[in-house]
Amino acid sequence: MKHENSPEHGLVIDAGGIATNYHDQGEGYPTLFIHGSGPGVTAWANWRLVLPVLATQMRVIAPDIVGFGYTQRPEGIRYGRQVWVKHLLDFIDALGLDKVNLVGNSFGGALALAMAVDHPERVNKLVLMGSVGVAFELTPGLDAVWGYEPSIASMKALLEVFAFNHDLVNDDLARMRYEASIRPGFQEAFASMFPAPRQAGIDKLTVPVEQLSTLKNRTLIVHGHEDQVIPVANSHRLFELLENAELHVFRKCGHWVQIEHAERFASLLKEFLRS
Repeated sequence: MKHENSPEHGLVIDAGGIATNYHDQGEGYPTLFIHGSGPGVTAWANWRLVLPVLATQMRVIAPDIVGFGYTQRPEGIRYGRQVWVKHLLDFIDALGLDKVNLVGNSFGGALALAMAVDHPERVNKLVLMGSVGVAFELTPGLDAVWGYEPSIASMKALLEVFAFNHDLVNDDLARMRYEASIRPGFQEAFASMFPAPRQAGIDKLTVPVEQLSTLKNRTLIVHGHEDQVIPVANSHRLFELLENAELHVFRKCGHWVQIEHAERFASLLKEFLRS
């Protein structure tokens, strides 16, 4: 089933009883893209610059995770790692997929790692970008993201935290993302996910070190050196723990590798996921 006319609306599928909005392009081995947890985020907003490029080589699938975007928000749902991982698993099942590559951005990286630990038979390669999933101290940047109170000024300030290159941030983008964040149900769900004290939100997404160190998946770890939201030290730690990992750090880059360095990011993924 196809949604109304907006690029953020894609196809809809029933995933474990949840009507799930997703994008599905290209042919070949399936690679699932898991977005981050910014206010008003959708899969399309997160991955729009790289999906069409990667779809020339592989099948790219990007869902709005339950609680975000245009996926149904079931009444009374309590968001958390187990709910999100179950939704992803139900989504993969609904598509009839046996095994997928996972590309996780930030919050999405923690879900990708949790999937790999909890359901190893369903996960092939991993790509982790600015990833959560290891223990770290709450940054002022992440506190601002998760504590967002809707206004155009707040959104512009957040975008300047996300991007190293502030030329990417203007009033039009801030207004567009602010309007996205106040769509019906968006802010209510978002505000319920990571309440203060927000360190608890990080801790609940952390995968135990002893589990991470058992993972054998080939893994590409990507991070912006100037990331103010998720510290680059996270990716160095993941690199130490994951035995089949490689690490690529971009200078002059914030939390938006897939936007600030879209072309290079896409080429890295093409090479890594092909080999």
